Amino acid sequence: MPSNVPTPEQIATLHRAASQAAQNSYSPYSHFRVGAAVLLENNAIVAGTNVENASYRLTSCAEQAAIAAAVTLHGPAIRIRAVAVVNLNGAACMPCGACRQTILEFATPDTLVFYPSATGETVETKLSDLLPAGFRLLP
Repeated sequence: MPSNVPTPEQIATLHRAASQAAQNSYSPYSHFRVGAAVLLENNAIVAGTNVENASYRLTSCAEQAAIAAAVTLHGPAIRIRAVAVVNLNGAACMPCGACRQTILEFATPDTLVFYPSATGETVETKLSDLLPAGFRLLP
């Protein structure tokens, strides 16, 4: 099994995959183009983008799209080693609360999450710092 900490090359590849996914964003209402990529335990990288809907509540986040694609491609036993989130708007963009909990479903509290800050720098943080009260129903 690979180390839980992604290599610099894997992190760069995650960011590129997330940026490429953001290019395909369907965001006609907010024009906020987001991409996310997940690095799995098997070293596969799977990306997703946000998909908006006229009924705003039905909008899908990029993180959840990437996770759904990973489950579709690799099955329900996936384990996430790292997540990268980017946007093409030059804005801060950390995962929302629902995405944080969704990430935890397939990750550990020590999983690294990378996202842009308000200054444009990439922040590296543990999932447990973003979601200190995350919960699990399964062992």
